Amino acid sequence: MAKVLVIHGPNLNLLGQRQPDIYGTTTLAEIDRRLAALARAEGAGVDTYQSNHEGAIIDRLHAAQGRYDAIVLNAGALTHYSYSLRDAIAAISVPVIEVHLSNIHAREAFRVSVIAPVVRGQISGFGADSYLLGLRAALAVAARPSPTPRSRAGAGLEDPAAAMTEDGSRRAPHSGGASRRRRAPQRRP
Repeated sequence: MAKVLVIHGPNLNLLGQRQPDIYGTTTLAEIDRRLAALARAEGAGVDTYQSNHEGAIIDRLHAAQGRYDAIVLNAGALTHYSYSLRDAIAAISVPVIEVHLSNIHAREAFRVSVIAPVVRGQISGFGADSYLLGLRAALAVAARPSPTPRSRAGAGLEDPAAAMTEDGSRRAPHSGGASRRRRAPQRRP
């Protein structure tokens, strides 16, 4: 039986009352109930966890090694600036599916995901259903044999869409937000 950990980040404990025009009226407790029902129907196990503290979320990611087959993560605002969260995801072998209630790519320019290059995939913009779609994706990923060794340190290396840079290295594809400027190649003597 596959086991999935769902992590809800900062301020998600206020779902249903916080900016319902953006995040909807479904409460976190209702999302957790729907996740449990879907997991049960799929013959899987699911544990949920919410924290408003970055370090606690990182500790939970580290502890997931060997206990869970996949993780569904809504990192909330940490998505946009937490390089320590990005590093924690890259450091573990458990595949992570990033989810968001709103479509972060259609919102403010600062809502770029710094964790996108190190997660298995991203689902956003479907309200509470983003979590259910994320759980389905996590179960699908967990059902596939994982490549060994599974290196996450080189973000984007497993991604066939990763772009080659001029020096032959790879970089992860751009994940939205403000456009990136292309730097002119440096001439070497």
